[in-house]
Amino acid sequence: MNLFAPAEIAKNYVAVGKAKVKMSVGRMFLLAVLAGAFIGLGGAAAATASGAIPQASVGKLVGAVIFPGGLTMVLLAGSELFTGNSLLVIPLLMKEITPAEMLKNWGVVYTGNMAGGFLAAAGVVFSHQISLFDGQLAVSVLSTAAAKCTISFGDALIRGILCNFLVCIAVWISFAAKDVTGKIAGIFFPIMIFVLCGFEHSVANMYYIAAGLFAKGVPVYARAAEAAGVDLGAITWGNFLGANLLPVTIGNVIGGAVCVGCAYWFVYLRSARRQEK
Repeated sequence: MNLFAPAEIAKNYVAVGKAKVKMSVGRMFLLAVLAGAFIGLGGAAAATASGAIPQASVGKLVGAVIFPGGLTMVLLAGSELFTGNSLLVIPLLMKEITPAEMLKNWGVVYTGNMAGGFLAAAGVVFSHQISLFDGQLAVSVLSTAAAKCTISFGDALIRGILCNFLVCIAVWISFAAKDVTGKIAGIFFPIMIFVLCGFEHSVANMYYIAAGLFAKGVPVYARAAEAAGVDLGAITWGNFLGANLLPVTIGNVIGGAVCVGCAYWFVYLRSARRQEK
């Protein structure tokens, strides 16, 4: 059989989660920086691919098809992603790891993801990669950041839940496959769906909004965006952290840890735990 059954995935993830929390902080952080950069560069590629397409719906679809490359790098190259690590709730519920170990992993990985996202954003903006298409890519970068900074708390929360439900399902499906082709295929569709629907991913936003903040400080980009009607005043560190990242992160934890992790633990592992007692 070329696939692990869902019950096998659940059992296997307990061992995966135990290994994740036992890593040294330095190794955990560096792998998280890589994951943040992978997701950020996936976002940069998606924005570039869709930037020259005048029809918004077509551009959105093209970007959604490109973005899964980011999570493909995360899972196949080896790195630590906060949203995927929401599944650590599974070994937690099996009492194989402690709450402190899970929260430590989340904190270190979240910080490392942010560092990686910021580095990717700085590289893209300050290399002037967003000057493509006569500066229209820069306008798109700033427009995206402004839109993300003006979402209501409730909308950001719910979009965060839906996003990480799909991301963790993508991770779950990738663990079903025993070969690289199967893992890539498993990742692709759930991630494409979340991007196409415009759901909110905390780590991706660490790239998207940071890129907007950096681009806002480049006069030529700022002037082009203002001429296009972009609300540059909305792109602030306060809106980034408070209006977007806070509700999106909460939503991501609910979507991944509760809606996927707890659900699959209940279905496949709860009875096994009770039998052990």
